[in-house]
Amino acid sequence: MGRCHHHTLGPPSHPRPHPPPQEKPVRLTSARTGATAGRRGPALRLGLAVLCAAALALPAGSASAAGAAPGTPKAPAASSSCGTTDAAQGRPATASSTESAAFPASAAVDGDPGTRWSSAFSDPQWLQVDLGSDQQICQVVLTWEAAYAKAYQIQTSEDGTTWTTVYATTSGAGGTETLNVSGSGRYIRLYGTQRATQWGYSLWEFAVHTGGSGVPPVQGGGDLGPNVLVYDPSMSSSSIQASLDSVFNQQQSAQFGTGRYALFFKPGTYNGLNANIGFYTSVAGLGLNPDDTQLNGDVTVDAGWNNGNATQNFWRSAENLAVRPSSGTDRWAAAQAAPLRRMHIEGGLNLSPTGYGWASGGYIADSQVDGSVGNYSQQQWYTRDSTIGGFSNGVWNQVFSGVNGAPAQSFPNPPYTTLATTPESREKPYLYLDQSGGYQVFVPTARTAASGPSWANGATTPGSSLPLSQFYVVKPGATAETINQALAQGLNLLFTPGVYHVDQTIDVTRPDTVVLGLGLATIVPDNGVTALRTADVDGVRLAGLLIDAGPVSSPVLLRIGQPGAGADHSADPTSMQDVFVRIGGAGPGAAQTAVEVDANNTLIDHTWIWRADHGTGVGWTVNPADYGLEVHGDDVLATGLFVEHFEKYDVEWSGERGRTIFFQNEIAYDAPDQAAIQNGSTLGYAAYKVDDGVTTHEAWGVGSYCYFDVDPTIRVDHGFEVPDTPNVKLHDALVVSLGGDGQFNHVVNGTGAATSGTSTTPSTVTSYP
Repeated sequence: MGRCHHHTLGPPSHPRPHPPPQEKPVRLTSARTGATAGRRGPALRLGLAVLCAAALALPAGSASAAGAAPGTPKAPAASSSCGTTDAAQGRPATASSTESAAFPASAAVDGDPGTRWSSAFSDPQWLQVDLGSDQQICQVVLTWEAAYAKAYQIQTSEDGTTWTTVYATTSGAGGTETLNVSGSGRYIRLYGTQRATQWGYSLWEFAVHTGGSGVPPVQGGGDLGPNVLVYDPSMSSSSIQASLDSVFNQQQSAQFGTGRYALFFKPGTYNGLNANIGFYTSVAGLGLNPDDTQLNGDVTVDAGWNNGNATQNFWRSAENLAVRPSSGTDRWAAAQAAPLRRMHIEGGLNLSPTGYGWASGGYIADSQVDGSVGNYSQQQWYTRDSTIGGFSNGVWNQVFSGVNGAPAQSFPNPPYTTLATTPESREKPYLYLDQSGGYQVFVPTARTAASGPSWANGATTPGSSLPLSQFYVVKPGATAETINQALAQGLNLLFTPGVYHVDQTIDVTRPDTVVLGLGLATIVPDNGVTALRTADVDGVRLAGLLIDAGPVSSPVLLRIGQPGAGADHSADPTSMQDVFVRIGGAGPGAAQTAVEVDANNTLIDHTWIWRADHGTGVGWTVNPADYGLEVHGDDVLATGLFVEHFEKYDVEWSGERGRTIFFQNEIAYDAPDQAAIQNGSTLGYAAYKVDDGVTTHEAWGVGSYCYFDVDPTIRVDHGFEVPDTPNVKLHDALVVSLGGDGQFNHVVNGTGAATSGTSTTPSTVTSYP
């Protein structure tokens, strides 16, 4: 946001063909006369290799490493810390082809010298191994059968899609080739481009050795670092206020600054305070429940820094507090990425800035507002699983699910979309102090058909506690290598406020790992890696993070699950909550896709995925990014989905039975002309695309806005594009042209009136089909 009004992944380095079946010549070493064909031991292997070499005039196997071709990466000397364990053994392996079912890819990594992988008899071919997590790779040992590669490359990848060559040769010698390499990645592959024989490529073993990281064992627990401030009821109100004001004065207008702060109040009562909350600042109570920490005063977000315009009040939060406003009404004039969670407002709540200027939020969850919520100038707002004393006014898209006291369904006039319950929800993990004064992280469990706060009437939110000793407390200066070491030890991660530059992917592979950020902790991938990735496992919790693209384009910034993931996680889904992604704004940034969700049953609960429209490093070719959110997993639920300004689809959904409750979007402002966003014969890319093959999908309260400030003549055929099938349904959809700079022709597919003129009046569709 920022206006006052208010697919594909890149191709791999080489093709990966799957050759069609073909007529094969008789092969001496591949004669299959029984069920055990191909399972020969080393002695027979040697004899057959000699026989084959004599019969086919092939060079005998060599034990020396192949030389590198001119201009290609050369093998470095072996590192003294290079390990001897085969990191590839027993790991998942795939291949471009197999000669037959008797020679699978897995046979090259099974540790058995009598089994092998053999490819089809054509070029090129590849064998790929998933090492399970990012590894520093220092050596590869290829044990060839007589059919070896003359020209090949060893390549590594963070994601199995984009490959980096760490070794290449055009004079492979066969036999056993020991290659000292230097590279990193989760995936490694042999990519053969020229066979030395008329046969395919055939490997007895593909061994991978990794380097010792030199990182000592990581200890859990410890202090919370320099950017966490903890207040105690014994402190004077004046000293606390002075501290709060100091942080706010620094952060009030620091929209793209590097300061990060978490302000915590220990359980007890505090009087006469006004906690103004600026950028990258979180305020929270340290009780188990909100009412354990009573603040008689205010927690305030206003827009004086921006002349009363609240549309840029991003990246801040308040949670787990009881607030009795000094005037009877608290003010939270927030925009995107500024949640209120687990709050008890003992009075009214005003969502607009002083003077009722423009506002573009927002999100409330698991909260209680005793008085009425005044929406006033907020263009859109989503409230989930809460209790409110009333709600007044609406602009374009006000959505409620599981909210006691919510207004009745009435979209589009007034624009209220109301669901009695939220189909599934799980509250965000949070830090608290136990009775002995020790820090714990409470991890809530999921609820189904939820309504009202999880802590209503003094109840404890269902869930469990983890002591801080089970977390690596990540502090400014920590490296990705150390973070991954902590994960490998089985620790969870607690990111303290700061900006963390990573040169390798943070790899979460253990089920039920908690990754929790405080104070909008920010992760920046420096060299085009994926910032954070989870395996296809149960119950990972990602919360409270900002991922900021680096200047080298990443294929994806956040990936949940793995491509092709198919496991059922319905009993213990992975969730991402208050996880925000930014491309540009703080500086040049680039990515192909911001977030990719491959794991089934994932819960996306409040995210803002933003390709920047203002700030530093902003422009069509300066902060390029095609896709905001790609959902490939089945049964994924998004509650509170904000995605803006991507150059193709902001959201593309190919998984089955997906659901979205509340969607807010702006089409990319900065398209240079109509041709730049032409999508085949379609004018522009839809903001929200459900792929043609999907048979079941449902969304409620969804809106897309356009403001083409470079070329106001641009038209977009529709904001929403979905298959025409009975079980793909949209409820309460709208499109808006902001001031008439660009227009929509329809709302959904070919349905819904075109926007027109400069009046910024929505076109709506209440039900589709």
